[in-house]
Amino acid sequence: MWTLSPSLPDAAGLELEDAKQLVREEVRRHRRDRPERERREAADAIAVHAHALLDGVTTVAAYAARPAEPDTGPLLEVLGEAGVEILLPVLGPGLTRDWATYRVGDPLAERAPGRPPEPDGPGLGEAAIAQADLVFAPALGVDDRGVRLGQGGGWYDRVLTHARPGTPVIAVVFDDERCSDPLPSAPHDRPVDGVLTPSGVEWLRP
Repeated sequence: MWTLSPSLPDAAGLELEDAKQLVREEVRRHRRDRPERERREAADAIAVHAHALLDGVTTVAAYAARPAEPDTGPLLEVLGEAGVEILLPVLGPGLTRDWATYRVGDPLAERAPGRPPEPDGPGLGEAAIAQADLVFAPALGVDDRGVRLGQGGGWYDRVLTHARPGTPVIAVVFDDERCSDPLPSAPHDRPVDGVLTPSGVEWLRP
């Protein structure tokens, strides 16, 4: 079975960002080849396990997945059924950071190629994430330290500085993207507190 292997032989001696990009390309290539049935089953399982995280939660910062990512449609439906207020990212010019309220069934639009689908708004400002009791973040991989490999823009590392202290941040990945070997990371990379996969919820930090 394929598993994420950050210690690629070709990455030896590379600069940090080059090493990260090599791992990103490996994950993206495998995601593109993932069977559709496996994607659907993974999305449904992730949504089921999310129930365990919602006790006492009133507001969640989540995201609408891009095509190759674990589908968050069922997860958003679970949040809606639980009566949770949902905040989704809105990316402005130059990847500026914003959030907007989303209700299940509202239209979502891809504003530019490669960007995640977004709600219409209105924008609430980047500090709106401070309203969230729980944050679901996209990732390409997560290691034992909670190091999260993102898409490369640094959007989440920056916006998470506005989250309330102590708010759990949970990365959502496929099972084979949960990595036991260390991922390449920089001091500014914001570790996540746990990971949500089709197999369940795993806490990585106290």
